[in-house]
Amino acid sequence: MKTFEYTITDPLGIHARPAGAIAAKAKEFASEITVAKGDKTADGRRLFALMGLSAKEGDTLIVTCKGEDEDAAADALLALLKANL
Repeated sequence: MKTFEYTITDPLGIHARPAGAIAAKAKEFASEITVAKGDKTADGRRLFALMGLSAKEGDTLIVTCKGEDEDAAADALLALLKANL
């Protein structure tokens, strides 16, 4: 299992465009991917679940990748978050 934290710097937080990008990237990997904010957890492949986290600027996300390609998935998602959020 590979876990990392990311603090959102985008003033708009997770809205449709970045949620869609995260879900699309997560679908590229076989690993189970979850994104958590506080006590809420979302499947990384589900756009509406990601938007349901209501993550705003300054919130910290905890991303967990578990599976055969967890290292590659974590690296790709971290790069995506840095570029988009």
